[in-house]
Amino acid sequence: MTSKTALFPGSFDPFTKGHESIIQKAIPLFDKIVIGIGINSGKNYFFDLEKRKAQISKIYESFPMVEVKTYQKLTVEYCKDIDAQYILRGLRDTNDFEYEKAIAQMNLAISGIETVFFMTDPAVAPISATIVREIARNKGDISPFVSEVSILNS
Repeated sequence: MTSKTALFPGSFDPFTKGHESIIQKAIPLFDKIVIGIGINSGKNYFFDLEKRKAQISKIYESFPMVEVKTYQKLTVEYCKDIDAQYILRGLRDTNDFEYEKAIAQMNLAISGIETVFFMTDPAVAPISATIVREIARNKGDISPFVSEVSILNS
């Protein structure tokens, strides 16, 4: 029997409680989940890559089926590298759905890899990494929106 592997791709700048809710829903359904931190050399990240990776790794240290890795290529190509049959994505609202649907259809067309969508828990649906970065940039408290915030602030 083939193991079911999913890639949860993103910049995770930072990894929010909304992202966590998606992983929690996916854990019972997959044998392995790779949280893939995509690296885009043209993008300026607010939080350091190694700090983001450490933050996420700390959250899932007691979940052996969850791995945290970095990659720098097309997401579907990285899926092939790690034998992931699925791409995992979270949806907060209909705007997310329309955006993610187009990407999922293109990914399927070029690779045959399916995207699985989960709705974010309502309590954390308003959390946006963009807004969290803005709060952090202005020295605000981001602890209600992210776990292991101390790693990000060190």
